[in-house]
Parts: sequence; C-alpha cells; structure tokens
Amino acid sequence: MILEGIVTSQNARGSLNVAPMGPIVEPDMSGFLLRPFQTSTTFQNLKLNGCGVLHVVDDVLLIAQAAISRLETAPATFSAITIPGQVLRSACRWYEFRVESLDDSQERSEIRVRVTHTGRIRDFFGFNRAKHAVIEAAILATRVHMIDADDIRRQFAALRSPVEKTAGVHEQQAFELLNEYVTSAVATRSNDAGRR
Repeated sequence: MILEGIVTSQNARGSLNVAPMGPIVEPDMSGFLLRPFQTSTTFQNLKLNGCGVLHVVDDVLLIAQAAISRLETAPATFSAITIPGQVLRSACRWYEFRVESLDDSQERSEIRVRVTHTGRIRDFFGFNRAKHAVIEAAILATRVHMIDADDIRRQFAALRSPVEKTAGVHEQQAFELLNEYVTSAVATRSNDAGRR
C-alpha cells in the first residue's frame, strides 16, 4: 500500500529538504520502498547520507507548499533519535529510517529502507474529503509537465468540489496555491509551444 507523507533528508552541509512522497509501506511499517526520481533532492540526499525520516501528517498546506517548492520558511523540527536527521514538529507520527539498498539503474530509483525508530506526537485529524483533494492536486502539480493541459484542468475542476464543500482555511489556501501554480505552469507551457 502507498502511504502519502513527507520525507525529510539532509545534504552534506546538514541543510534540510522537505518533500512529499508516497512510499510503498510494509503492513507493520518496519520498512518501505521509496521511488524518487534521480533528479530529486531527496534521492541525492538519501544516496549521500543513507538515512531520513518519513512523517505522517495531516497538514495539507505544508504538503502543497513542499510539493511546489513554496515553503517560505523551514518548518519547525527537532533532532531524530537514531539517525542524523530532523523530525517535523507538526507531524502526527514519524519513522526514522536507514537505506538498505538503492537501485538507480532507472530514472525513477528504488530505495529500500528499514525503520530504526518510530515516534508519535499527536492524533491524526481524521478523514476529510478536502484534505484528500488537496493531496491529489499536489500530485497533479508535481506532474504538470507530463500531463495534458486539458486533463489537468478537468481534474482540478473535479477536485474543487470537495474542497468547496468540506475544507477549512488551510485546505482552501493549499488548493488555491496549487491551482495558481498549475494555471501558471500550463499557461507557460502553452506559450512556449506557441513560439515554436
């Protein structure tokens, strides 16, 4: 099963990278498979350092901002217990991990990791249609260069309904941030195609 979350990793200088990611998790959460593209900062950091932290979060505004590289300030963190890494203070729970194997023979790598420590900060908010819609919108935003413009517009229009019906302030902000990003990216892509 794929679990949508946020992975934090660090570069050689200790700078924090915050990235939404959907690993394939083992049922007991003792390990999981990450599949970042080799062009991603997460891939570079995990290849270099061999460790990171997976967070289960319910803050979809943070997911949206991280997905499109619009984090204005680094989120609050504290030091991980078993690895040189950082845990998001806003997480519901977290999973510190070490890389067991890394296959970079394809563009989308496969990184198998083993959990070394788990922690819990607070209860998960619960199921909410707007939160799920924002996660889907964030995934679309990260793939805007690969999906047909009309298809993206259609999918965003469909996702708007649950946001309008069930969102709180953060979910509304997150969806509008993603919508503006995607609208701008699609327009830029169309203008670039028109110049050719």
